[in-house]
Amino acid sequence: MWWLEPRALLRPAWRLAGVCAAGAMVAGCFQPLYGNMSLTGTPAVATAMASVDVNQIAAPNGTPLSRIAVGVRNKLLFHLTGGSAAAPPAYRLNITLTSSTQSMIVDINSGRPDTEDYALNATYTLQDIKTGKPVLNSQTFARVTYDIPGQAQRFARDRGLRDAEDRASQLIADNIRSRLASFFVAGT
Repeated sequence: MWWLEPRALLRPAWRLAGVCAAGAMVAGCFQPLYGNMSLTGTPAVATAMASVDVNQIAAPNGTPLSRIAVGVRNKLLFHLTGGSAAAPPAYRLNITLTSSTQSMIVDINSGRPDTEDYALNATYTLQDIKTGKPVLNSQTFARVTYDIPGQAQRFARDRGLRDAEDRASQLIADNIRSRLASFFVAGT
């Protein structure tokens, strides 16, 4: 069976060539999600996202939620425009935030929490400015845990909570950005 050995040696090479040919054909169909050019003739996702006007997020003045609302809005504005000037608005984004804190682990000796969970919930609506009709209604959330290192460090809980709020606001902004990108690509 010595005459079958060359064929057996060439099979992996033919398979590799077939995979490379299929990859070359499919590579022309790839389009980066946040690219500036669109292959389908529709506006690119980056252009569509830059045309979203983010409304001020309503929150009571002087509360931690008002600081978080400003942070979420600023992060969204930067993510949607990429740091450049915004395009003329075609869509308006309205966001409502709610937050809560829950003790997860409590020290049995002192009755004070050792670990807390910070929850931030966002409900948002994307409206078409021309028609005034909502084109997307959705919700997202962020759950962030932070430690309280003990009773000797007086401000550790406040600093941990503030860091948790910042991380949660970043997660909310990222989730909303991803959902908007999905909407502009798929239309749903």
